[in-house]
Amino acid sequence: MAFLSKGVHSMWRSTKLLQTLLPQVSQSFLCSSSELSSTSNSESESSDSLESASHVIDTERIRNRKLLYPPQHSCDRIQSWVSTLSRLQDDKVGIIDLHPSIFGVHPRLDIIHENIKWQQKYKNIDFSRVRTRAEMPGGGRKPWRQKGTGRARHGSIRSPLWNKGGAAKGPRGPTSNFYMLPFGIRVLGLRTALSCKLAQNDLHIVDSLYIPAEDPEYLRDLVKSRAWGYSLLLVDDNDEVPQRLANALQQIPEYNVMPAYGLNVYSMLKHETVVLTLSAVEKIEERLLYHLHRSGCVQQKFRLPL
Repeated sequence: MAFLSKGVHSMWRSTKLLQTLLPQVSQSFLCSSSELSSTSNSESESSDSLESASHVIDTERIRNRKLLYPPQHSCDRIQSWVSTLSRLQDDKVGIIDLHPSIFGVHPRLDIIHENIKWQQKYKNIDFSRVRTRAEMPGGGRKPWRQKGTGRARHGSIRSPLWNKGGAAKGPRGPTSNFYMLPFGIRVLGLRTALSCKLAQNDLHIVDSLYIPAEDPEYLRDLVKSRAWGYSLLLVDDNDEVPQRLANALQQIPEYNVMPAYGLNVYSMLKHETVVLTLSAVEKIEERLLYHLHRSGCVQQKFRLPL
């Protein structure tokens, strides 16, 4: 009995201790949760402030932009307005010079057709396959004797001459349609597509991909107010998309974004309007002008790596 009384007394003391500690623990937990919520709010506010602070229109960059390999004649000068996506109104923030060797090429529809045909075919694999006479079931016995019946000589009912026989020269997939277009034709295709889009007023240049809200309706209203059509392709110099723009594009399947290193003829013609950032314009001009003025052979034949 003494042992039981000691156990009950110790349980009573632990219960009283818990009753005294619970208010302090709950108070500290509430304080820590409020601190966590305040820190998360401050972090979100700081990220929004950083994103908004990063969107400062660099007018000096637009004004002092210089072309690589400048054209020799002033009549070849091509200019384009630079707008911004931060406002619904089509406010112009500057004007820049575009290189005529990239954005002023004579339209070559045959080159565009070659690029489109190559992009549609080179990654396709034909899986169609028919069975030969050796793969057909049955047909191992000679249907009739060789001579004396008056009929034609046959050795198997699975011969290609017979109904339900094997095929003689059918497809034997999988067959790859891979081929590589010459490098010079691919470069000329990009230059031609960019020039045609600019000549048709379907290519626009913006300072950055910053938008003030992640609501997809803002992006729809912006495209509608500027008459950019039903499909839109946004191109930046890297593959890091701003968070607000990524959230807005998730609900609009006809609006897409891609980095400058993935720009191709098929994607430009698939979308009605192409929007390039100023950084993307500089990256595209730098790469294409390098390949136009390099000393190596542009028309070299493609070879698969061993």
